[in-house]
Order: sequence, then structure tokens, then C-alpha cells
Amino acid sequence: MTDLGVRWTAEQVLALAPDDASRRAGSKLGTAGPWSETGAGAAQAPGAVWGLCRGSGSKPYQTVVDTAGPAYTCSCPSRKFPCKHALGLLLLWASGGGGVAADGEPPAWAREWLAGRRKRAGRTEGGGAAGAGAANAADPEAARRRAERRAGRITAGVGELEQRLADLLRGGLAAADSGARAGGRGPWEETAARMVDAQAPGLAARARELGAIPGSGAGWPGRLLEEASLLHLLDRAWLGLDALPGPLAATVRTRVGLPSAPGVGTEVRDVWSVLAQYDTSDGKVTTRRIWLRGGESGRWALLLSFGAAGRAPELALPVGLAVDARLAPHAGSGQLRAGLVERFGTPAPFGAPPPGGPVAAAAEAYGRALLADPWLESWPVVLADVVPLPPEPEGGGAWRLRDAAGGAALPLTAHAARGPGLWKLVAAAGGRPVTVFGECGHRGVEPLAVWSEDTEGTVALT
Repeated sequence: MTDLGVRWTAEQVLALAPDDASRRAGSKLGTAGPWSETGAGAAQAPGAVWGLCRGSGSKPYQTVVDTAGPAYTCSCPSRKFPCKHALGLLLLWASGGGGVAADGEPPAWAREWLAGRRKRAGRTEGGGAAGAGAANAADPEAARRRAERRAGRITAGVGELEQRLADLLRGGLAAADSGARAGGRGPWEETAARMVDAQAPGLAARARELGAIPGSGAGWPGRLLEEASLLHLLDRAWLGLDALPGPLAATVRTRVGLPSAPGVGTEVRDVWSVLAQYDTSDGKVTTRRIWLRGGESGRWALLLSFGAAGRAPELALPVGLAVDARLAPHAGSGQLRAGLVERFGTPAPFGAPPPGGPVAAAAEAYGRALLADPWLESWPVVLADVVPLPPEPEGGGAWRLRDAAGGAALPLTAHAARGPGLWKLVAAAGGRPVTVFGECGHRGVEPLAVWSEDTEGTVALT
């Protein structure tokens, strides 16, 4: 069965680009001019798209895309993933103008890559997880000793961090502001470095955040005290880890910075709607977050993928498509992260947006999630029949999403109010009620996707 009856949109294709330069370059190659020997969706290669792209050299670049992944290969020397040729080929296919022949016979070079990919996928699905588990269990005693040594280093780091918090309160918050005015983030940067040495990157990140709060705007003392309290709570939770319930203990380990692993025996197969995908970077590692919602289970899932040394993360799922897949949720109290175990068939657009509720329901959902994970920054929510409203004319407040019937409203985060996604949201709404997916937290709501009567499918805001 081929997938050519269900083509992606240009927006879904460009969402896969690793950067703006790739989007621009790929868009230029999204026409039939530079392409030859294109084809897609052969019975023996469902979901595949291939073609030759004319370049500056004598030989054209051989480009193949497996939309079931999606996965890509190209004979060009680019280190970007996907490269501009893969993006251009997908844009040509998505246009549906006859530039890519349907049900063609893939050439030998495309068949070879597709066969190798299917073979590798079969090995991973048939024994990848088990093989990894066996490798990890090959020397359980050595693994136990390594875990004990790391736990000891983290405990020592927690002791230093607690002393630093005690010094902060003993000296008073005003002293923290004085230090910030004098360029005094050094002590907190030093503390963060000590947490890195202690192999507790989660604690290091929170220490850096504390150093950035003093003098950061109106109300900073309250924010500093809140974050210091949450950090103290995390320290105490680590020191009393053995007395915590299993799921909460797993959450504490994750928040401290220990790696999280999928749970055992909890895999869930569903048709998952891809609601959002966006990247963040700390200058060293790029983290890609992909939000999914199960059509039958109604479960949320967050897939994380990482790219180091300037490379984009490999996992990419176009927003607006539904993926038949089996996921393995990670352990932890109230955790939504999951691992992608296996995919079936090819992604296809989903119809209506997931069911949503009013503003009050979104705030309540975040509040319930905090009971399971007090350090939670935000929670996925779907707001139905809301209208984006600008700040009040007299200059107070912020952009917000308000129930169309009036009454309750949620402010947009400062990040959302500064980004281009805000104007996509406003344009899609046109002053009328829309459905919005986003992350709701103590800083407000970060809209990530919108659906309206005047737009076709999902409009990504990232």
C-alpha cells in the first residue's frame, strides 16, 4: 500500500529543517527544475521518495527519504540532517503537481538504502531493547559500583549546595541584588560548576537560574525565594531518597540529572497525533521536544532527541501528522517522557484537534501535575474556544488567552509574546475563537499549535 494519497504540507516539510538556512535552500530546490528520475510509493517501498538532484558537480546527488521515519540519505557532502536536497525533494512531492511519479520503480541505489534501513529497523525492533538490556546487565556488579560512586558525588554536591542556600538566606536577598549589580553571578556559576563536577547537571542548571534572578525585574525577590525553596526541596528529597515512593524517587533522580530510562512492561501502542516540535540549545547540546497525544488512549507523550556539536537531533516528526507507534513511557511520578520503540506504516494527517477545555481546566491540570512533581515547569494542555487578547490599552498586563464566553484568562509567557508565533496565532484567530495546544505553567501558557475554521489542518507556532 502506498502513501501518495496522503501528502504532507510544505509547512510540515519545512518543520523538519535543522535551521533557517536549510529552509531557504530547500525551498529553492522544491521545484521540478533540478530533479530527475523522481518517484515515490512503490509497492515494495511504501513511504519512500527518491530522486536525482543536479548540483555543481558532474554527477547529480542521489537523495532518498523514507517518510515512515522520517529518515533521509543523500550523496551530497552536507552534515546537516536532513540536507537541503532532502527538503527540496519532499517539497516537490508535497506540492502534488506531478513532479514526483507515483508507484515508480526505485533505482538500485535507492533500493539498497531502503533495504538496509528496513533490515536495521528489524534488528532494532526484534532485539534492540533486549540487546541493550543484556549489555547493561553484562556486569551488574560493576554497574552497581559506578552508580554508588556517582550517588556519593551527588550527595557531596548537595551538601555544598545546601550550604550555599543557607548563606544566601543568612546574608539576605538584598545582598544577592548587590552582588548582581556588581556582576556577581560568579558565586552561582562556581556553584553550578561544582554540581557538574558532582555529576548532577540538573542541580547545576537550577543553580545557574538562581544566579540570573537578582535584579531581573519587578518581583525578583519573590522569584528568587521560590526557586531557592524548590532547590532546597529537591536537595532534601535526594538526601531522603530511600524513604520516597518509587515513582517519586524516580522523578527526583531525573530532576537531579540522572538519566531516565523507559519503564518495563508499560509500552503503549496508539495512533499518536504530532502536536508540536521545537528545539532549544544550551550552546553545547540541542534538545528537540516532540509532543504527542494518543487518539485512543488520550495519553500525552514527550519524545526527546539530542544533537551535539552543532548537529540537529535526528528524530523528527512533522507537526500535523498522526503516527501509528508503540511508545515506552519513562519511569517517574507524573512524567510524560517516552521512548519511541516501533513505528507502523507511514504518518498521515489527523483530522480534528484533540479535545480541549476552558482556561480553568488547563490551570487545574497543571495544579494536579504539580502534586506528583513539584519541580514541574509546565504541563501540556488543549484550550478550546479561546481568543488571543493584547495587553490592556493603559499599558498593564500581557498578551493572554481568554475563554470566548468571557471570564477566565491565562497570560502568555514572555517568550511567547516576543516570538513570531504570536502573530501566527493572532492571524489564525482573526478575533474569533480558536483551539490552542500549548504548555501551561507558572509563567503562563506557551502556545505551540492552533486550529481555526479558516485554516487547514494544524498551524505550528514554533
